[in-house]
Amino acid sequence: MPNMSMAEVIGMKHVAAPLASGLEGVVVAETRLSEVDGERGKLTLSGHDVEELAGDGGATFEDVCGLLWGGALPAAAEREAIRGAIAEGRARAFAVLGRLGDALQAGDGMDALRAAVAHLGSDAPPAAIAGAVATFAAAWSRRRAGEAPVAPDPALRLSADYLRMVRGAAASEAEARELDTYLVTVSDHGMNASTFAARVVTSTGSDAISAVVAAIGALKGPLHGGAPGPVLDMLDAIGAATGEGGAPPAGSAERWIQAELGAGRRIMGMGHRIYRVRDPRAAVLERSIERLGRTSGGARGARLALARAVERAAEAALRARHPDRPLRANVEFYTAVLLDALGLPRTLFSPTFAVGRVAGWCAHIDEQRRAGRLIRPSSRYIGGVPGAAGVRSAALTPQSS
Repeated sequence: MPNMSMAEVIGMKHVAAPLASGLEGVVVAETRLSEVDGERGKLTLSGHDVEELAGDGGATFEDVCGLLWGGALPAAAEREAIRGAIAEGRARAFAVLGRLGDALQAGDGMDALRAAVAHLGSDAPPAAIAGAVATFAAAWSRRRAGEAPVAPDPALRLSADYLRMVRGAAASEAEARELDTYLVTVSDHGMNASTFAARVVTSTGSDAISAVVAAIGALKGPLHGGAPGPVLDMLDAIGAATGEGGAPPAGSAERWIQAELGAGRRIMGMGHRIYRVRDPRAAVLERSIERLGRTSGGARGARLALARAVERAAEAALRARHPDRPLRANVEFYTAVLLDALGLPRTLFSPTFAVGRVAGWCAHIDEQRRAGRLIRPSSRYIGGVPGAAGVRSAALTPQSS
């Protein structure tokens, strides 16, 4: 191309390499861990439909760890071995709380979790990491409330012990079971932002702790895992006029949502990058809240009724505004209601998301290590071309004294 300028050559390269902003539609890995079918609203975890895996009487967190880390649901003996290893991870993490510096003094739970996990040894195995994330999240929440951290109980499975370490009192079997439902439901979800961050770090040859710390940083973002708390703020605002129990007064949810949309604000818990229909995880968690309501009733049932009314109003308003862009309830909508029903403070919602998602992160880290290839995408340069008119280097520009 002897007669072409540098700018023309660069322009040809740009045409030859189409831009994939946000990496939509770009396949970066083959995985056995999970598949997200956004058109049909299906999530498969290592060959199991999430609605069956996390249903009533379904898998525990230890079960899904066995599934993601080993490729199959564990038999009784293996489940017990996983439970014991994760319990040991919780105990080891509790033993080092005094050596974490000011990590657990951070005002944001995800900042605290990121700093605390960074103190783990770079050779920590998945069970140790999973146990530590639960211990650090619970200890941060206790300290934020002005209370002493609660030592883990190695006899309990993670869901029961996590509720106990956060609340300072034993959880009922029904509560532990529904927290298991949540942790299993969010354990993995395709090539999401935090999982991709973990895989990118792993692809450089770095260690698992560095990869998990990167994943926590990605999960903190409000466009990924940082939205469950604001969902409750929305329900509180709409439910303020409701009184004791039941759905809000006719039109109150619609008016509140229209005011938010009119002000240019997002409706939290609605819409998803992948799903064109309702997020299947929202259905799993909605049924989980129903089960809790049947065992305790009262406020839990009222909150669910309010949430359902708000979901219907939000879906209708968004459909009217964006008829060609499906915006339905996502996992965060009913996450907020469920975790609130379990007595977890809303400041702990995103760290609790990490407690579940760390199972998937660890599995992806292992899978990426086996792939053994550096993830290194390209970018499209849109800056100036050396020698082009109007382009001068500041370093070569004479400076007046």
